[in-house]
Amino acid sequence: MKVTTKPFGATSKGQDVALYRLENASGSCVNILDLGCIIQSAFFPGKDGNLTDIGLGYDNVAQYETCGGYFGAVIGRHANRIKDGRFVLNGKEFKLAVNNGKNHLHGGVDAFHLKVFECLGYDDEKIAFRYVSPDGEEGYPGTLELIVTYKLTDDNKLSLNYRATSDADTVVNITNHLYFNLSGEAGNNILDHTLRIFASKYTENDDGCLPTGVVADVEGTPFDFREAKPIGRDIALENEQLKFGGGYDHNFSVDGEGMRPMAELVSPKTGIIMYTASTKPGVQIYTANNFPERPGKTVPYGEHCGVCLETQFFPNAMEHPHFPSAILRAGDVYDHTTVYKFGIVK
Repeated sequence: MKVTTKPFGATSKGQDVALYRLENASGSCVNILDLGCIIQSAFFPGKDGNLTDIGLGYDNVAQYETCGGYFGAVIGRHANRIKDGRFVLNGKEFKLAVNNGKNHLHGGVDAFHLKVFECLGYDDEKIAFRYVSPDGEEGYPGTLELIVTYKLTDDNKLSLNYRATSDADTVVNITNHLYFNLSGEAGNNILDHTLRIFASKYTENDDGCLPTGVVADVEGTPFDFREAKPIGRDIALENEQLKFGGGYDHNFSVDGEGMRPMAELVSPKTGIIMYTASTKPGVQIYTANNFPERPGKTVPYGEHCGVCLETQFFPNAMEHPHFPSAILRAGDVYDHTTVYKFGIVK
C-alpha cells in the first residue's frame, strides 16, 4: 500500500484538513480525510476494468460541515439512536445532545464526524488516526481515546479497526457511515443492487426508528435477505416497519459470533461485489430514504442514492438489557474490526 497526502482545505474553526490517498499494487485507491476519518472516495475496478468511485461524498470541507448526511465518516461515541437522549449507567442518568427529533443520533451535534483526528503515521500496510474525546463531550462520561486504523491490501480488501479506552465507564458504539453505490458515485440509485444479509433476525422499530426490544424473525417479511435479492424488490410493500423508516433503516442481528460474514452487495451494472465482515453483532441497513437532495462530487444525491452497511451494536441498547452491551468499562479495551472486500461477479 502506498500513501500520499495533500491539503483538503480548512474547517470553519480554522483547522487544516488533509487528504490521505491509500493505493494498492493494482491501482485501487481510497481517499481518507483526517476530518472525521472520512472515506471521501473509494475506487475499485468493475467488469470493464475501469476504476469506479463506489463511495458517496463531498468535494470540500464546507459541504461536510453544512450539508449533512454523515458521508463516509467515523461515527461516535455512539452510532445510531438513543431514546430521548438519555441513558442510565451505574445508577446515574446521563443526558446527551438531542439532534434527531427528541432522540440522540450518531454521537450528537458536534460529534466525531466533525472532529479533526491526529494522523499517527502510516507505512506500507496501514494508516492510523487518533482522537481524544474529553469527559462530558456531547454528554458522555469519561475521557475516551479512539484510534482508527485503515488498511488496504493488494487483493482489494479495505479493513477498519476501532480501538478505544476510557478512564471511566462509558458507552461506545463506533461505525463508519459510508454510502455505497457500486454502480458508481454518479449512479442513479441502489434499488437494482442485490443484497444478501447473513441474518435470520432483525430488531423491530417504533415510528421513530428506535428498536422496541423485539428481535423478530426475518422469515416471511420484506427483511428476509438470507437469499440475495434486489434492494428495491420489497422496499415499497405495504408494511408497517417499512413505513416507519420510509424504506430500510433497520438493524439486523447477524448470525454467529466473532469475525464473520455480514452481507454481500452487488451492482448489476459494474459487476462489482462487496463482501462485508465484522466482529460487531449487528449491521444497520439504511437506503437513504426521504433523502433531501444534496450536492455530490459529480452529480446531486437524492433518495436511495446509496446504501449504508453500518456494523454496530444494536441501537438504544442501554434500554434493552437483552441486547449486546455497548458499555465500555474503565481500563477495558474496545477493539472491533470491519472488512469490506471488493471483487467482480463471475
